[in-house]
Amino acid sequence: MTEVAAGRRLSLPHRGPFAWEPLASALQAHAVPGLERVTRTDDGATVERLVAGSAGPVPVTVHMDDAGAVLELPALPDAQEPSLVASVRAWLDLDADPGVVDPFLAGFELLEPLVRRHPGLRVPGSTDGFETGVQTVLGQQVSLAAARTFGSRLVAAFGEPGPGGLAAFPTAERLAAVPAADIQSTVRITHARARTLSALARAVADGLPLHSGADPDAVRAGLLALPGIGPWTADYLAVRVLGDRDAYPADDLVLKRALGVGTGREAARLSQPWRPWRSYALFHLWTRAAYAVPAAVVG
Repeated sequence: MTEVAAGRRLSLPHRGPFAWEPLASALQAHAVPGLERVTRTDDGATVERLVAGSAGPVPVTVHMDDAGAVLELPALPDAQEPSLVASVRAWLDLDADPGVVDPFLAGFELLEPLVRRHPGLRVPGSTDGFETGVQTVLGQQVSLAAARTFGSRLVAAFGEPGPGGLAAFPTAERLAAVPAADIQSTVRITHARARTLSALARAVADGLPLHSGADPDAVRAGLLALPGIGPWTADYLAVRVLGDRDAYPADDLVLKRALGVGTGREAARLSQPWRPWRSYALFHLWTRAAYAVPAAVVG
């Protein structure tokens, strides 16, 4: 595909096959009511949400099917468009090269049937690292359905209303100004979880670079210094937010079940031959084990 603009409709190029179904399933499994909408049909999917622009949140709509992804944007100054397109490309992992990743992973007996089933599988990224960080904390040790409910309450209370019935996720600065007790009572989570959200908001507001391109070691150290954030959360955010394609939350419950092992150490040992593409192996395993079941627990 080539990238062409028809008004505000952009066809986004990609390499190799584009496995839209598992990508749409993952996005749908994590979709927070009021923050984003995912609509599925037999031959495609549509995702709607707000994405941060230089002049404020911008509504974007992405249509996905076997041919690739098409982005719809409202009328914008030309200078704002490139950063929004780049954000969406990273979110959908459109710069992946299945011609390199797929043959490599298909060389392993466990992964070969998964690669054959979903050639061109993408690892979903993030349009807002802080949002993904908060949602990850809210999803610790609960079902995806519960995490979405918590996220919806938080967005309704502290987010910024936008067009189309959607809201922008609260900024780190906004959430850092809310007492942990208020977060706890509004979102209806434990005090410990609310304290973790407050600490994460303060850290990001103070400069923790929770975004693609940041130094993974620095981000990991900063996250692990916060109360209630452990290796699983740090590793998961390295996959989703930092775009580290070798990041691998070895102690993930669904992953361990998929591998038939009881410890994160065993899961990490089995993954060593899959380097440097372990996050793709991870999402192949998650796709088979979790995203086909809406209420699956991931984390």
